[in-house]
Amino acid sequence: MRTISWDEDCDCIEMVDQTKLPGEFTTYHAETVDELIESIQMLRVRGAPALGAAGAYGVALATRQHQLKQAESLLTAVKADAQRIASARPTAVNLERGVSEAFDEAQLGMTVGEVRETALSAAEDLADRDVERNKQIGDAGAKLLGDQDTVMTHCNAGALATVDWGTALGVVYSAREAGKEIDVVVNETRPLNQGSRISTVELMERDVPTTLIPDNASGLLMQEGEVDAVVVGADRVVLDGGDQFGDQGVVYNKVGTYKQAVLADRHDIPFVVAAPTSTVDANTSADRVTIEERDPVELREIYGSQNAPADVPVRNPAFDATPMELVDYLVTEDGAFEPPIELTDVVENRSRH
Repeated sequence: MRTISWDEDCDCIEMVDQTKLPGEFTTYHAETVDELIESIQMLRVRGAPALGAAGAYGVALATRQHQLKQAESLLTAVKADAQRIASARPTAVNLERGVSEAFDEAQLGMTVGEVRETALSAAEDLADRDVERNKQIGDAGAKLLGDQDTVMTHCNAGALATVDWGTALGVVYSAREAGKEIDVVVNETRPLNQGSRISTVELMERDVPTTLIPDNASGLLMQEGEVDAVVVGADRVVLDGGDQFGDQGVVYNKVGTYKQAVLADRHDIPFVVAAPTSTVDANTSADRVTIEERDPVELREIYGSQNAPADVPVRNPAFDATPMELVDYLVTEDGAFEPPIELTDVVENRSRH
């Protein structure tokens, strides 16, 4: 089933509740915009491509939540909801883009019925395109892997981070479909353990040989020659590195990605970023990207049990920045780009999809 979709029976959003994994595979229905925003912020739905779909479906949900008789007044109310949805998480660019795409289409409606119909149609189209792009990313990235390779991944960039199939793990799935034997090493990924809680679940479900390691063991495995490639996803790729990174691009992904990139570079292991072109942000400098800070409780407690003094100061960034000089391949639905990566070409390709 898809990670997120529209449930016609309740006229609302259905999503896999990722906070319940690995103990329980269940779904949640967001029947209001507030419930959707809560789901995004608590990571019930997460992953840049999945958030893009969530944003688009959120606009469709907003058009149904307001019982107004005029299209103009409905669109005014939906615009306010759309802005709240788009700002629910600040780092990943797909959420804002999904909201914008669906709202732009909704504005073409001349009646309340047309507004609702066009918003939902736009959301469904975005979701379908996400699945198609992910399969294309997988096919392009699979060519970079050899038979019997062991791939290390960080966080979760699989089917549950997208509408379906996945980006980084989609590369693994496509390689195995092509007949290659691929093993995967999964970093647990602190603080919310998306690697151990989510990636391992879907990898084992697909019978992919999987080994879970603590984040701090990744360097040891690379040092001992147990890793052939590192493949990760991305939440935003900017073209302008700003004051810190200069004219090179920057990849924003789950915190800890930068460390894996540095270690891979040190050990001459290919470092691959797999992401749709919708994640490439040509209009924002790295200086303007906000790194989301999560609730300190996520580190002070583990599943409700105290893990640190209640008053200890905490830094809990959700993402970090990896300069493009550490990336060997950026894989999109248009193929694998290798350094020096002409990201302007990637953006031009995006406009054709």
